[in-house]
Amino acid sequence: MSALAIAIRIVVIGVAVWVATLIVGGINVGGSTTAANIGTLVVVALIFGVINAVLKPLIKVIGCAFYILTLGLVGLVVNALLFMLVGAISSGLGLPFEVDGFWSAFWGAIVVSVVSFVLHLAIPDRLDER
Repeated sequence: MSALAIAIRIVVIGVAVWVATLIVGGINVGGSTTAANIGTLVVVALIFGVINAVLKPLIKVIGCAFYILTLGLVGLVVNALLFMLVGAISSGLGLPFEVDGFWSAFWGAIVVSVVSFVLHLAIPDRLDER
């Protein structure tokens, strides 16, 4: 994967998380300046990408039976829990990013998924390398 594709994915996730902070109550970026907020969103996007790349496949393999039993609906809960983990790690690193509770994480994960999907549709495949 090229550096451009990685940068595009980070920007897409960052924009999606920013949209989630605008739409969902309980998800906040509390930087003092616009530059601080952008920096926070970039680091949060990196954390989000690493967590989704490492933990999500493991959870899908381990919880395969639950995914089948619930017709994939447990994936919404898993995404919310992973979003809460991103918030906890970000707070632990001293970043001004917080996710207040399960329901904020649940709706935030849905918003991030939808916005990321729409943005990836707008990006040409040759740039995104998906």
